[in-house]
Amino acid sequence: MDIKNTILKYALQNAVKFSGKANPGAVIGKIFAENPELKAQAKEIGKKVAEIVKKVNSMTLEEQKEKLEATAPELLEEKKEKKKKGLPPLKNAKKGEVVTRIPPEPSKYLHIGHALSFIINYLYAKKYDGKCVVRYEDTNPEKAEKEYYDSIAEDLKWLKIKPNKKVIVSNDMPKFYKYAEELIKKGDAYVCFCSRETMSDYRAKGMICSCREKHPMQNMDEWKNMLKGKYKEGECVLRLKGIMDDPNMAMRDPVLFRIIYAKHPVQGKKYSVWPMYDFENVVEDELCGITHIMRSNEFGAMRIELQNYLKLLLKFRRQEVVQYGRFNIVGAITQGREIRKLIEEKKVIGWDDPRLVTIKALRRRGIQPEALYELAQEAGMSTSQTNIDWTVLAAINRKIIDPVANRYFFVKNPVRIKIKNAPKITARLALHPDKKRRARVLHTDGEFYISDKLKKGVNYRLMHLFNFKNNTFISEEYDENLRAKIIHWVPVKDAVKVDVLMPDGVWAKGVGEKSLLKVKEGEVVQFERFGFVRLDQKLKTKLKFWYAHD
Repeated sequence: MDIKNTILKYALQNAVKFSGKANPGAVIGKIFAENPELKAQAKEIGKKVAEIVKKVNSMTLEEQKEKLEATAPELLEEKKEKKKKGLPPLKNAKKGEVVTRIPPEPSKYLHIGHALSFIINYLYAKKYDGKCVVRYEDTNPEKAEKEYYDSIAEDLKWLKIKPNKKVIVSNDMPKFYKYAEELIKKGDAYVCFCSRETMSDYRAKGMICSCREKHPMQNMDEWKNMLKGKYKEGECVLRLKGIMDDPNMAMRDPVLFRIIYAKHPVQGKKYSVWPMYDFENVVEDELCGITHIMRSNEFGAMRIELQNYLKLLLKFRRQEVVQYGRFNIVGAITQGREIRKLIEEKKVIGWDDPRLVTIKALRRRGIQPEALYELAQEAGMSTSQTNIDWTVLAAINRKIIDPVANRYFFVKNPVRIKIKNAPKITARLALHPDKKRRARVLHTDGEFYISDKLKKGVNYRLMHLFNFKNNTFISEEYDENLRAKIIHWVPVKDAVKVDVLMPDGVWAKGVGEKSLLKVKEGEVVQFERFGFVRLDQKLKTKLKFWYAHD
């Protein structure tokens, strides 16, 4: 067996499969699976694999395919992929009757975790030909801000989520008051004037306070005074008459409403008594006709018990609740307050900084919404935490954009060289290796920008152009016998300035080919041997791109 040729064919196969980048580990796995006896030479085999993979990865995808076709054409045969498992079926779900909800709070910019959760709820509604409600949960006037309503709407549009209904929860304040009064009249809720510290202490000890023993009529009078603004913030709250000795702390007379005099971005100063999250959710799920709730298990079973108790008291239906593990983005900062601090300290440029995983940042980097849909289905509904590495999202996104992204040359930190005896060539290069598209044209006259540091006595090939050594032209045709190192280039006469914002927030500066002027803002392209990038801005003096991934 010719071990070098075996390694080469599997390296080429792996590279072609993964958009031009072979993985040494995958190649070694293939070798050992085919020849288990070689495991005894693991160290030596590993070195050879690393060598050959490096060489293969220096080739263009087109060259890799040509080489694989010449050496092992059988490995180019496309095998049918197994159908991906979709989301598991829901309990008590009938076609046309399922109603799910997407409940963002307009107090922050959304991140990838929100996106995946929203997509899951949206996909289930579509799966059962049902409906999906987008619900802006804005009953905390201290947190809700106008910019976040707009941002959420923009993010949902980009995610291609088309809800059947949009609800601004604060518009339902009169209905919240109605159901609160229903509880008060039945003796299931009371106005409490205890301090926060006293309430907390009594709840911990399972003790009731004197406020709990008041007659419903007195509670109703005090409730009306709350609505009239006769009490200060923190002076009193409306509490549920729960079960004070329940092991579940959430059931120990939780607060249902509190007084907040802050101006609301939608309601202004119209209301000053606002519902707490659990009461708001119970009422809105009923008003919206929600049948199934999919959410992170961070919510906890304790609150489910409380919400079900409220539904029982108010004679509301109970939804099917499916909780899945939290989506953890490895190494990413998602907490709003932490991001705000970074912005204030100017450690990131804003909510769309490339180091963040907000939807704004993903969109600006060139991640496609379809990639998030695939990721949501791959992550599934596991009850354990799902750790998502950036490389996983990048791999999915690469599969989506690779077939459509045009190819161009970009030279980082350019060095100018002149090739002696170089012919003037009008190079017509393919915009994409797999599609018949108009060619991009580069005019050359012997002067080029390159990134590589040239060595004496070494053969080089300007990608798709010609071969040279010691800055002197050799030939045009690709010649394997030359073993020339392939480098990318940009003709000096047709160069444009290009900056690329990298994932670490640093700008990579260089030059690109003139054809880039035809790229539209927002378009994702591939800089050969550099990575996929998205054109963010077209300026008079330069083009600014954002790096997506390799």
